[in-house]
Amino acid sequence: MGILGKLFEKKECDICGGEIGLMGNRKLTDGNLCKNCAAKLSPFMTDRRQSSVEEIRQHLAYREANARMFDSIHPTSVLGGRTKVYVDEAAGKFFVSASRNWRDENPDIIDFKQVIDVRTDVTEHRTEEFHRDREGHNVPFNPRRFRFSYEFTTTIMVDSPYFNEIHFELTEQRPERQHDEAYQYYEQLADAIRAAICPAYGAQSAVNLAEALAQAAATVNMAAAAQPVDAAKILNIAKDKDTAAKAAAPQPAADQWTCACGALNSGNFCTQCGAKKPEPVKVFRCDKCGWTPEDPTNPPKFCPNCGDPFNESDRA
Repeated sequence: MGILGKLFEKKECDICGGEIGLMGNRKLTDGNLCKNCAAKLSPFMTDRRQSSVEEIRQHLAYREANARMFDSIHPTSVLGGRTKVYVDEAAGKFFVSASRNWRDENPDIIDFKQVIDVRTDVTEHRTEEFHRDREGHNVPFNPRRFRFSYEFTTTIMVDSPYFNEIHFELTEQRPERQHDEAYQYYEQLADAIRAAICPAYGAQSAVNLAEALAQAAATVNMAAAAQPVDAAKILNIAKDKDTAAKAAAPQPAADQWTCACGALNSGNFCTQCGAKKPEPVKVFRCDKCGWTPEDPTNPPKFCPNCGDPFNESDRA
């Protein structure tokens, strides 16, 4: 059979058994997939061509189970522009969708525990400006002029058997200047998304994320880009995660000390590098009047306030 014969040969979908049209075949490693079944796959799946028929069956079973989960998902925060991150804090889950009818789209529901990291990158786009000369030709300015725009793209790295990343553009209206109000808004929005869904993030900034996000949104009139967001709640979640992580971390005992190499020790010498346990820092404070030297580790011979000599009894 020649090439044309193979092209027009009838094929059946190995998933649903339906006939595959001329341009509707999606190749698998050991079979064929029709476009209707392919449309049911996760949009974040990238290795369909390397998947077997059985792996696709398992994936579609996961997608059916994912659709049933929406009866118990109730987003409490929505963050984003054209593509939004829907967060259900109570369930500890989220999903990403650019569709208003997201239930029909069946976006993948991700548990907070599956999130490995959240990264937002900024790409600068530059377009040269031209003007018409006397002869009607488009010519560059002298000196040359450029228009700039800044694209924020967010990548959520997840632990899933079906895909590793959820990648989307965060910006709906690309800022035209670095660090202006619109640019700062998307910086705050990226931080809010990371704080809301990433367990490893915690409350890393002393800045009140809720106030910063709300102020930036109001300044650039971006509030309509998503449903109202309780950003204070997001910040509290981040703080709770940070507090829990610190509470779970092992605390050194009173007689333990940490070497400069990072090893935790209980003796007089480091078990990893052999360094000697550092001597405690001597801090002085007059035991008669309470006067403290400007450098508490290097007191004068006598207290300038009461004249008492400094000795070991004045160690704080």
